[in-house]
Amino acid sequence: MKYIFFFITTFIFAQQTKYVDFKSVSGQLNIVDSQKIIYGQVDYDFEVLQPIDTIKIDAKNMQFTNVQINGKDVIFINTNKELQIINNFQKGNNHLTFSYNVKPKQALYFVNIENDDIQIWTQGQGRYTSNWFPSFDDVNEKVIFNLGITYKKEYQVVSNGVLKSKTEKDNLVHWQYQMENPMSSYLLVLSIGKYDKKQFLSKSKIPLEYYIENKDASRFEPTYRYSKRIFDFLEKEIGVKYPWKVFRQIPVRDFLYGGMENTTTTLFTTRYVVDNIGFTDRNYTNVDAHELAHHWFGDLITAESSTHHWLQEGFATYYALLAERSIFGDDYFYAKLYDTAQQIKFASRTDTIPVLNGKASSLTFYEKGAWALFVLHESIGDKAFKKAIKSYLNKYAFKNVNTENFFDEIKKVSDFDLVQFQKTWLESTAFDTPTANALLSKNNAIKVHLEVDKLKKTPLKEKLDFFTKTMDSDIHHSVKEAIISQLQTEKYEDKKELLLKALHQNNVQLRQTLAETLSKIPEDFRTEYETLLDDKSYQTQEAALFYLWNNFPNHRKEYLDKSKNWIGFNDYNLRTLWLSLALSTQDYSSNPEGLINELVAFSTTKYEATTRQNALEKLIAFKFINDEVLTNLVNATTHHMWQFSKFGRDSIRILLKNSEMRASFNRILPNLNPDEQFQLNRLLKE
Repeated sequence: MKYIFFFITTFIFAQQTKYVDFKSVSGQLNIVDSQKIIYGQVDYDFEVLQPIDTIKIDAKNMQFTNVQINGKDVIFINTNKELQIINNFQKGNNHLTFSYNVKPKQALYFVNIENDDIQIWTQGQGRYTSNWFPSFDDVNEKVIFNLGITYKKEYQVVSNGVLKSKTEKDNLVHWQYQMENPMSSYLLVLSIGKYDKKQFLSKSKIPLEYYIENKDASRFEPTYRYSKRIFDFLEKEIGVKYPWKVFRQIPVRDFLYGGMENTTTTLFTTRYVVDNIGFTDRNYTNVDAHELAHHWFGDLITAESSTHHWLQEGFATYYALLAERSIFGDDYFYAKLYDTAQQIKFASRTDTIPVLNGKASSLTFYEKGAWALFVLHESIGDKAFKKAIKSYLNKYAFKNVNTENFFDEIKKVSDFDLVQFQKTWLESTAFDTPTANALLSKNNAIKVHLEVDKLKKTPLKEKLDFFTKTMDSDIHHSVKEAIISQLQTEKYEDKKELLLKALHQNNVQLRQTLAETLSKIPEDFRTEYETLLDDKSYQTQEAALFYLWNNFPNHRKEYLDKSKNWIGFNDYNLRTLWLSLALSTQDYSSNPEGLINELVAFSTTKYEATTRQNALEKLIAFKFINDEVLTNLVNATTHHMWQFSKFGRDSIRILLKNSEMRASFNRILPNLNPDEQFQLNRLLKE
């Protein structure tokens, strides 16, 4: 009988929200970072909607004690995936309490920093919050979360909602946060680190809190340059007041993605913490706007299933584009739409999964979803679109939605053919190029860009006059970049004048395109190309330094002397390149061992994954490989960032093809920690 009982309750779990409505939760947490363990006391209030014998809370690899319903001990089962509470539940309100502890395998990360400092942060997107807090993998179960966290007093501790109290005792501080409205569990956040904080007020008087690490104080302005402006723009553009009581933004080290829209508190990667020069190449503006837009589209209203995920990602992508349009102008906006159209068209050759499918790619959910909204917005007009959006958000606030819910609001303001629209943009994998080009051609720069595209197979001499005229015009730099890219296979003598025109435009983006596409530099173009070393762009400087060093051996010393103090982005891209080039230049350094040690140091756990990968790539490419480098490479395979761990595995696989490298890996194996040994053994046995 117990097997039948288990089948029945498992079936019920899939539909638990029909039987039970969890209303609110209070969690009081203590974190022991030396053991990477969380200890917590949890109080849930819930209402039984229909009689049921078992309720469940998702909880991965947790231990539970003192499980009580309404103050009385209750029978429970811990499956290591769920906390299952057995009782004769009747209609009415109940109070669940329990204690738990967990050593999270994912979703909550401890990142060690130099000087024994630490950052602790969470990433719950999808079904992951239940790895560190007993909660709900079902996005349709929305709860009011209130977290209290006790931690060392020298750290900032942030969670969702308003900070209600902050109490110091001994060397610890208890931070108590409170939410007023419900949200899905994947939006629960915890962030701990040493930060400076600046506070502002939006036009609507919402507190805006922007965090920065102490060492990055000078980068505060370029990092958050447009943040307040974006907030004020989106409130006005969306037409619905920001639905929460506070908005925070916190950069965290070794973050898994660009950013995450945890309710009231966006976390984002330190990649976007930049200075004035770095802002040109990789600023936070788009990610900032995208994650903020999610606070309406995702946090306030949440797609009921992955099939309708475009209602979150497509909307956030589109509104981020609108925010950027308000800052950078129409030409920028249309150029971004043009670029994503090209990506979608190329992907559609092999991508057979449409927008309305839970297995769609990120490109489909994000970019094609945004394109669908652009088409709809243009088709029904701005006034009708905004009216529908406002009604949609107000009607379904703090609830879950599907595509039909959205379409119902569109139908109230327009007789636009939504059936055909859905077939074309949401159910077909093809990209409607004629419609896209017609809309893009409202912008003059795109008209010219499309003309440039048509000439790809035309001999240069037949299009030279048109290209020259375009390069001499004041048209958006993206069109001129398309021309430079089209010249890559042309003979230098035939394209020289166009290259010179590009250089003399003094446009950073255009000059960067030239720097990155002209890998073979003729001697009579050397002096002109060398001016790229002085551009206010770390990306341009990196390409220019490498190509100049590679093309002109007799000038290597002067290039290295010029760039010896360069650092670059916060991933040290220029410094690691300089070290590898200096080590590869005969008789340049009187202390090559010191340079090797510095480059190897960048590959250690003292640095973020992006810095470590930069260093390891160069150490391997330039063949500066010793046991420490191999150990650091194996360590990469254990990192929580899948991109970095994959790089480590792929690099080791290549090195193992060499018998001497295989012997070296076998030699270091006994000195590795158990996780590293496990990963290396798997690779050795492949």
